[in-house]
Amino acid sequence: QVQLVESGGGLVQAGGSLRLSCAASGSIFSINAIGWYRQGPGKQRELVETISSGGSTNYAEFVKGRFTISRDNAKNTVVLQMNSLKPEDTAVYYCHVYGVVVTGWGDFWGQGTQVTVFS
Repeated sequence: QVQLVESGGGLVQAGGSLRLSCAASGSIFSINAIGWYRQGPGKQRELVETISSGGSTNYAEFVKGRFTISRDNAKNTVVLQMNSLKPEDTAVYYCHVYGVVVTGWGDFWGQGTQVTVFS
């Protein structure tokens, strides 16, 4: 079983910053990609940014110049630094892992952390 523990969400004024953290633990042998998705009110879940074990990133256009992702492979953790936040960034942010467990490769999700940006 894989556990993803997220922290760092909250309420922030537009233009402010938040830092999201996620730690993966449990019966996971290897993590390929780890990162974040989000789901805004009335919207589908969408990619924010992920990072591979080799350090390559995959991100949405809205991230450019504002968000930075980093990963500690040894600790199975990922951090998303979000700057210049906008009201449209309001969403539940979910940590996601694509990794290997005893049954093979799988996708794993955290419970989500709320980010609310007010103007």
